[in-house]
Amino acid sequence: MKRILKCVRCGREYPVDAPRYRCNCGGLLDVALKKENSDDFSSIKDVWRKRRCSNKAIDQSGVWRFRELVYDFNEDEIVTFPEGKTNLYKIPSALLDVDSAFVKHEGENPTGSFKDRGMTIGISFAKKLGYKMVICASTGNTSASLAAYAARAGLKAVVFIPDGKIAFGKLSQALAYGAKTLQIQGDFDDAMKAVQEIAAKHRIYLLNSLNPIRLEGQKTIMIHTLEQLGWNVPDWFVLPGGNLGNTTAFGKALMELKEFGIIEKVPHLAVIQAENANPFYRAYKNGFKEFEPVKAETIATAIRIGNPVNYEKAKRSIEFTKGVVEQVSDAEIMLAKSEIDKLGIGCEPASAASLAGAKKLREKGIIKKGDSVVMLLTGNLLKDPGATTDFNLGKLNIPEAMPNAPEKIGNSPEEIEKRIKEILGER
Repeated sequence: MKRILKCVRCGREYPVDAPRYRCNCGGLLDVALKKENSDDFSSIKDVWRKRRCSNKAIDQSGVWRFRELVYDFNEDEIVTFPEGKTNLYKIPSALLDVDSAFVKHEGENPTGSFKDRGMTIGISFAKKLGYKMVICASTGNTSASLAAYAARAGLKAVVFIPDGKIAFGKLSQALAYGAKTLQIQGDFDDAMKAVQEIAAKHRIYLLNSLNPIRLEGQKTIMIHTLEQLGWNVPDWFVLPGGNLGNTTAFGKALMELKEFGIIEKVPHLAVIQAENANPFYRAYKNGFKEFEPVKAETIATAIRIGNPVNYEKAKRSIEFTKGVVEQVSDAEIMLAKSEIDKLGIGCEPASAASLAGAKKLREKGIIKKGDSVVMLLTGNLLKDPGATTDFNLGKLNIPEAMPNAPEKIGNSPEEIEKRIKEILGER
């Protein structure tokens, strides 16, 4: 498979190993795959399945197992934990009132979020190109993943985070893994602007989702999910929308799977944004005629982004899949999160936007009762324990919530026995 960087706006091409993130015209870049005569995808599903029996780290990885559609590296060049061995859970269909519903839990990755899928290829690429330092802006998950993979690769890591706008579960990871962490006086969009300028000025490899190489790893969320479904393509794939990297990657994965004859049907993508961090939703509502950044604010810190860098490519994904964009309130996000948590699965707030949005689309009749739906959970429950405890302590002022706060009881056998009997339903 031949790979080049190609501008999605003007079509200009660059070598795939060129250290650049935008075209000269300002457009975003894709890693374009060009099938060569020796490429044969007729039995690729069997190849991918058989690799699961291998004990090699690259075959155990839910990213590198699909390497034909990711990147060609020598095995010793790959930096992996391994990642991507995440579960697809069937959940009660009544929760969404559809025939079949699933959640794909990317919070089961090594650092607790989907970012590991992109970071394994991004860090491997940085090391191959001879970089000594990597950088990113982050609301939390990217910084945690970058720090871990950089440490494993022996690279220096610098992360820019918004001042006071990051969950401590995520911040603790960046600090623990040794990244130099800089809290900028501003929001994520300010941090994103700063790292682009720094990466351009110095020889530092940028690993936000603006980097098209990183998104090649995130494509495997879609590929892995379809494999887990036995290649029975669902009607809908619902995901949160922040910087729109996954929206871009999923659309690209589906284009390639369809082009190479691996699937015949394409699911609709439904991208869900928080209603106070909703520039993509606003653009969708005006037919993508205008895009205006917003000042983002939401409890779902992972999608608290007002000027997503991948807008141009995410728009393409929605159009290709005949998808939709929806918005949900913070209250709807936290109520949906509570439902997921109570299944014993758990997730961070941004993940629950998937279920909250799917519910809204079902109420509107856009998702039909007979549809099959997969919802993406992007991060682990412990990424933002503060939001979970505040919800269950009743501190978020959500009238519909059913908090599960700790109870204080006396330290006597009689009082403990009495309370246990009450819980058991005994008098």
